[in-house]
Parts: sequence; C-alpha cells; structure tokens
Amino acid sequence: MVSNDDGYNAEGVQALAQALRGIAEVTVVAPEVNHSGASNSLTLNRPLSVRRTAAGDYYLNGTPSDCVHVALTGLLDFRPDLVVSGINNGANLGEDTLYSGTVAAATEGFLFGIPSIAFSLTEKNWPELEAATKIAVDIVKHQLANPFPAPVLLSVNIPPRPEHLWSSLRVTRLGRRHPSQPVVKSSNPAGEPIYWIGMVGEVADFGDDTDFGATSQGLISITPLQLDLTHYKQLNQARSWVELSNA
Repeated sequence: MVSNDDGYNAEGVQALAQALRGIAEVTVVAPEVNHSGASNSLTLNRPLSVRRTAAGDYYLNGTPSDCVHVALTGLLDFRPDLVVSGINNGANLGEDTLYSGTVAAATEGFLFGIPSIAFSLTEKNWPELEAATKIAVDIVKHQLANPFPAPVLLSVNIPPRPEHLWSSLRVTRLGRRHPSQPVVKSSNPAGEPIYWIGMVGEVADFGDDTDFGATSQGLISITPLQLDLTHYKQLNQARSWVELSNA
C-alpha cells in the first residue's frame, strides 16, 4: 500500500506507485489535497469521503494518517505486506519527523504491525525524481526479500543525484535543529493581525552519524524509528520528584 502527504496527484507518489507496480501489487490510498505538516492527526469531528480515480487509486478528504487508518480498518479487503509513504517533496530530517505527514502515514501502518517505510527527497520540486524512485524501489525489494525479524518503521531521505548506488546508503540517527525562526507577522484585508509559521531552525547536530550529516554528504539516510516516547533515563528522577510532594 502506498500513501503520502502531498496529495494523491503529487509527482512523488505517482512515480513511486508506478515503479512499485513493476515488482508488486500496489494500492494507493492518499489525501485529496496536500497535508504537509499534519503529523499523526486523525479527523474525528466529521466523516471522511473516499473516492477513486480512473486508474483505481483511492483518495480521502483527510490526513495521511486518516488514509492509512481507514485503509487498514475497513476500506481494503486485504492486509498489505508493506506500507510505503512518499516520495515526499522535501526532506524529513531531525525534528521534521515529528511534524511530517509522510512519516505519519508510515507510522500509522507500523501501529498496525505492518513494516512501513517513508521516503523523502531532500530538496523541493522533485529534482532527480527518477533516480530517487529507483533506489526507493530497490529498498522496498530488499525489505520484501529480507524482512526485519519484527515490523520496522524506517525514514529514508534521498539527496537529489542522477544515480544512487547501494553503497551510498547510511544508517543514521536523527539529528537536531535549533528552535524555529520567529513567526512572520502580517495583516489581513480587514487590518487584523495574522501570522505565518517561521522558517525552520538551523541545524544544531549534524554529526556523520546523523541524517543531516549523511544527506549533506550526498548519502541516503535510513533511520529506524520507534514509537515509545518514554524517557527511560528520567524515570527514577521523575519518581524522586513525585516523592518530594510527600516530604
């Protein structure tokens, strides 16, 4: 199953789905419109409509997580072997991962126990999309032929290059950015204040073992992700902090 956050008509998802059809049966379930930055949000305040294209792709008037959730809980009459999201129009590095609708679509598949991979091109407007699609297909083929022992959630960031070799893959951890830039203030025609979210912060942690570091060197970054947000090293500190109230 293939989804994304740029919308079902986006170049990235169309190119990836078409290429994957050469190696597997593919069903596309993607948002009707762009939902970049939607993260893992689900639509709970209204019903969702599902439509199909002439080619048989499904599209929903909802978020990327909605698409995968609806697909796996009633829309599809089969359980996919793999959930693939992308190819995203732009990078999903470091903290981008928390906001990304592309990563969220893969995360939703992983929540249902299905191996899932999110693919992102690190520059906007689909430069070298054909080469990125080819390496994405190679990674999918490798996962299908050599699956992880347990379901896996991978975020893959692909720099724009005319050709990618398997040797250009690097397994990485997430890097970090500095806090975002200030909001951009403006006003609407009525003179009321409006705000645009500011630019992302500069990269703070770009060591060779990070996704930032790898992609800055033209390498493909593959980061295994987990959903357990527990800060285990602070559990004892938290217990001591709670006990202070009983002193």
